[in-house]
Amino acid sequence: MGKSSEFTAPCPAEIATGHRKFSIGLPRCSNSNERRFPLTPEGAEVLSQHGFQIYIENGAAQTIHYPDGRYISHGARIVSRRETLACDIVIHLAPMDPSDIRMLRRGAVLLTLLHPECQTKESIAALMERGIIAVALDLVRDESGHRPFADILSEIDGRASMAIASSLLADSVTGKGILLGGIAGLMPCEVTVIGAGIAGMAAARSASGLGSIVRMFDSNVYRLRAAIRELGPQIIGSALHPSVVAKALTTADVVIVTDTEQLRPFGAEMVAAMKAGVITFDLSEREGGIFPSLPTVNLAKARPCDNSSDSNRVCYIHAGSAVPRTAAMALSNTLITMLSDLVTLEGVTNALKLSQGMQCAVFTFLGKVTNARIASIVGMRHMDIKLILQFS
Repeated sequence: MGKSSEFTAPCPAEIATGHRKFSIGLPRCSNSNERRFPLTPEGAEVLSQHGFQIYIENGAAQTIHYPDGRYISHGARIVSRRETLACDIVIHLAPMDPSDIRMLRRGAVLLTLLHPECQTKESIAALMERGIIAVALDLVRDESGHRPFADILSEIDGRASMAIASSLLADSVTGKGILLGGIAGLMPCEVTVIGAGIAGMAAARSASGLGSIVRMFDSNVYRLRAAIRELGPQIIGSALHPSVVAKALTTADVVIVTDTEQLRPFGAEMVAAMKAGVITFDLSEREGGIFPSLPTVNLAKARPCDNSSDSNRVCYIHAGSAVPRTAAMALSNTLITMLSDLVTLEGVTNALKLSQGMQCAVFTFLGKVTNARIASIVGMRHMDIKLILQFS
């Protein structure tokens, strides 16, 4: 390679296993759609014991009701936003503003969630200009091919949606004042779950445990079969036939929609045929787009509202943000494992070279866009990270 090689870029920050400790910065999330904070005080203590220095912005964990003092007592330091952004690794779950990205140290590592629909050309350009190694946690895969971060967040979404739905139905003022089921001599409520993935299974398991009738639909019959085997024969499973789904929607008290193939939005006529007071959740990537005729209630910003009549009918999104401390505990456990592995492998670049599961999660690497979907959205050229790693 000559001096003008296009792969020349800033060297990434590496984890020092000897004298210098690796720093992790956790700024307050600047996006109002994200209430989840990725680290608990106990998680900060474990990472400190592994040799990391933890820097947290003042008041960053207020959304999960942990005061700064709890983090200080567990080995973290409370600092300014600028200081957290200057760390070797920065963890910020929502896409960052370009102004914050420009304060990141060159070659630093950014751990975030992909949110492709929220990425902008300006933000990606800023990541490239700073030579940031941006890793989408929800794309990270383990040795078995599972996505530990995405899976645990999906499970929380499914569980949270049913907990909220149960509370809304039981409310005697703004709801129907009914239980989901389990009462002798009374017909239970009906729950329709679209999608047999982790979020759908978590919702179905919760609904079934509370005594309701659960109908699950998926376009992938093999995934549906696996879900029914795990959940048990009390779950009524069906392929995603439009007429069958439409009939189930008319009798459902709760509707939970998760990601599945061949899923089309439900039109206004179908929504109008649903019960008055039906509780609907869109846990898919479309975030309310499955029910375009319904106004959305973002649970990261607002409390559940009166849903007892047709005029008040809404679709809830971001269910996991209604239980941000649960998400924080789950994310902490997974982050501890991942970051400990980085220490063992002596740096991010080595981890990427050795781990296919990490490679597929990187969307910018030392000035290049390495995720085809992001490149397409922002109109930039995509490069294969395997090729880049050969020259770094």
